[in-house]
Amino acid sequence: MPADYHTHTPLCRHAEGEPEAFIEAAVKAGLTEYGISDHAPQIPEPFDDWRMTEAELPEYFRWIERARAHAAGRIPVRAGLECDWLAGCEPWIARLASRYDWDYLIGSVHYLGDWDFDNPKWLGRWAASDVDAVWTHYWETYAKMADSGIFDILAHPDLVKKFAHVPAGDLDRFYEPVIDAIAAAGSVIEINSAGWHKPCGEAYPTPRFLELACSAGVGLVISSDAHAPGEVARDFPRAISIAKAAGYRETVLFEKRQRRTEPLI
Repeated sequence: MPADYHTHTPLCRHAEGEPEAFIEAAVKAGLTEYGISDHAPQIPEPFDDWRMTEAELPEYFRWIERARAHAAGRIPVRAGLECDWLAGCEPWIARLASRYDWDYLIGSVHYLGDWDFDNPKWLGRWAASDVDAVWTHYWETYAKMADSGIFDILAHPDLVKKFAHVPAGDLDRFYEPVIDAIAAAGSVIEINSAGWHKPCGEAYPTPRFLELACSAGVGLVISSDAHAPGEVARDFPRAISIAKAAGYRETVLFEKRQRRTEPLI
């Protein structure tokens, strides 16, 4: 199985399980590597209710070390963070990057202005929004994140479809500019299998996005976005099949922010 780099810890306040249980799940699944990438702190604090605080970073580091100790050489355990892309966030991300010897940083777009649009708490805002305008804002923001070049992996590319609000017409008009930006930056995207368990009922990103990304030479990882040990490597065989159908034959591995590839089997 490919590596699973996008997983969470209870520090994000919406996940559960101890590091030892996550490791056992990763070993049982036969993963190449297991990565920990909880939601990074964000200033000013308190920012929202679904991430660790800056003061909790040492606890996060201990969680990673507990996972590594329990793995005991059975599986490589990689350390990452899932960082939100927000206007002017670059100095803060640089500060976070200096706090630990990370293997990778994941960039995500969860916010459009003050709206964390994938949060069920604010689902009513979708009813009052123009879907085409929201998608335009989202993909423009995602392209800016890619342009920054500060992330190794870009998460759940079309998260904006989570609640099944999708514009009419050919969606390539949204996909093509951002894929150009991702390819130019040399960032890697993920297939995020959590989407199959959301209202959209489809992994992130859609197969068409994957096809275009593969044609552009964009690298790939496969992720579960696990928030509990039982979700580690969830739906990976299905994700692998979709990746292969899009043209992918390898996935990317990260160590100390350096990359190599492995065959997609």
